[in-house]
Amino acid sequence: MAISRLRVPLHPCRRRPTRASLLLLLALGAQTGCHAAIAPGAGTPLLDLTTSSLQAGSFPQKFTCDGRDTSPELKWTSAPPATKSFALIAIDLDAPMGQFVHWVLYNIPAAARELPEGLPTQEQLPDGSLQGRNDFDRIGYGGPCPPGSSPHRYVFRLYALDADLSLPAGATRAQIEKAIAGHILAHGELTGRYQR
Repeated sequence: MAISRLRVPLHPCRRRPTRASLLLLLALGAQTGCHAAIAPGAGTPLLDLTTSSLQAGSFPQKFTCDGRDTSPELKWTSAPPATKSFALIAIDLDAPMGQFVHWVLYNIPAAARELPEGLPTQEQLPDGSLQGRNDFDRIGYGGPCPPGSSPHRYVFRLYALDADLSLPAGATRAQIEKAIAGHILAHGELTGRYQR
């Protein structure tokens, strides 16, 4: 007597499973055990991050190195009740040598719901927030400054955290991302463009 075999496609983590393989896995109660890499903020509730500083999704010159290099105004929705602080990282996604960090700001008070335009480029702000070192090797905001004439995308990532970060002023993006791992309650993103 011949035994019929059910052909199951490749592991679901590597290929989209067919309906038959999903039904088989459900019927057997199997757990595939696949886990995607989790970036900071993945799988957490979203904060609605907005700005009035962009015009049609693009940075006016005053917020760039071609202007006054003024930091933009940012606003966000209320965060989860357990929020103790916020952290902000702004990067150029299209920099020629990989992502370029334009702003690192952390230990923003939990009660804050906005950053005003034109924050000073100093290590500690009056509300106790700390500014980190950007890839211009400066403290605070460094505006869009793309080489050439291609458009670049600049993403602002805001994280609601369940702790204050035990880092001194001048921390780097890498130090912040390491410190916030396991502490993210919610996150939001805002992307703007700039082209010379």
